[in-house]
Amino acid sequence: MHRSSGERKMELKGRIISKGVAEGEALTTSQPISFYGGVDPNTSKIIEKGHELQGKEVKGRILVFPNGKGSTVGSYTLYRMKKNGIAPAGIINRECETVVAVGVIISDIPCVDKIDVSKIRTGDQVQIKNGLVTIEE
Repeated sequence: MHRSSGERKMELKGRIISKGVAEGEALTTSQPISFYGGVDPNTSKIIEKGHELQGKEVKGRILVFPNGKGSTVGSYTLYRMKKNGIAPAGIINRECETVVAVGVIISDIPCVDKIDVSKIRTGDQVQIKNGLVTIEE
């Protein structure tokens, strides 16, 4: 495939939290995300007041954030979103903590961590496969 000089392709190896393959457009934040109270499970919009992604939909995107936060109910919020067909296609973290890990595993959402999330920008095309994150601008 021919690429113009402005395009970039990068591969980052992470730790598999939940197996699977996911592709989509990245939605990136430098702030932690709480799925319980921070994401509307009926619309997939970030609703946490003051969050840099407030008002953005996570549905079908590769959601990139440093780590989760908040109540363990967040795991079930992710599960509910998956059942409603509005979950992120995949999740990439710097450090996946228990709430996100349980949520992606029970929801069958591909997830990796131990990734330098600062290398991924909103709008990048991202693929998660076998712990490998491929990023194309």
